[in-house]
Amino acid sequence: MSLDPHFEAHLTQEAAAAPADMPPVHALPVEMVRAGYRAQRMAQNARTSPSEVETRDLQVAGADGPVRARLYTPPGYAEPGACLVYFHGGGFVIGDLETHDAHCRRLALGSDARILAVDYRLAPEFPFPAGHDDALAATRWVFDHAGDIGVDPARIGVGGDSAGGNLAAVVSIDLRADPVRRLKYQVLLYPALWPAEETDSRKERDGPVLTRAAMEWFEASLGADNHPEGQRAYPAQADDLTGLPPALVVTAGHDPLEHEGRDYARALMDAGVPADHLHYSALVHDFFIMGDVSPAVVLAAKDAAAAIRASL
Repeated sequence: MSLDPHFEAHLTQEAAAAPADMPPVHALPVEMVRAGYRAQRMAQNARTSPSEVETRDLQVAGADGPVRARLYTPPGYAEPGACLVYFHGGGFVIGDLETHDAHCRRLALGSDARILAVDYRLAPEFPFPAGHDDALAATRWVFDHAGDIGVDPARIGVGGDSAGGNLAAVVSIDLRADPVRRLKYQVLLYPALWPAEETDSRKERDGPVLTRAAMEWFEASLGADNHPEGQRAYPAQADDLTGLPPALVVTAGHDPLEHEGRDYARALMDAGVPADHLHYSALVHDFFIMGDVSPAVVLAAKDAAAAIRASL
């Protein structure tokens, strides 16, 4: 699997610029890691961020009080229309509305749907189940306030990347038995799903972008293993996947999470759930929020947006 040449050049440049004595991520203050990630990803999306998408910051219900959110509206959006409730990635520890702003703009522009990005609580300050409960509460809020934000309650989906893909998958399972709030679609972009057995891609790949040390730090910070209901955080280990909303699963060839995404798509189909699997063999983890690095990112965003538009 050859690496996209734009990403190869970018990663080589990053490695050359990194200090030789850079401490491991778990040894740094978490706010420093968050600030660095925010600055890096925003800088990698400046040129390709669609300015014509309108945004409105608001608050939605979290599990323990209001949380910040951002509503993206594409040009020509007709109310009431479709809405994708979106959860950013970052290992449940880093990432926010700003790191994923350009990505949400691209999805909104290409899908003709409103994107409602949720700034859920992060670990380690708020370990499991805080972020998962916020994601569920925010999704319920969108259904319950659909008329207030110009959304058709019959055309609501959930989505996310990496840790956010985990949240979207878990919310889809959590809402499966809800007789009123019926999700129409789930969008899982290189999701972290935690299968019962470690996949080959997790065993064999230590980066680029997502390293083994970072994954261990994220998992320890989340603390799901220390909670009596922690199994809820591992959708790939769910006993029953029947009755879930149709799915789009996207994977990348240079990503430790590739195989669990691929396998989850197959498991959904085996359970009778329609699932499309898009694989980008030359791309890396986190590529959707690095739009300026390679033209392939914008093209992949168009593919995902087209699937959202067709399904919602």
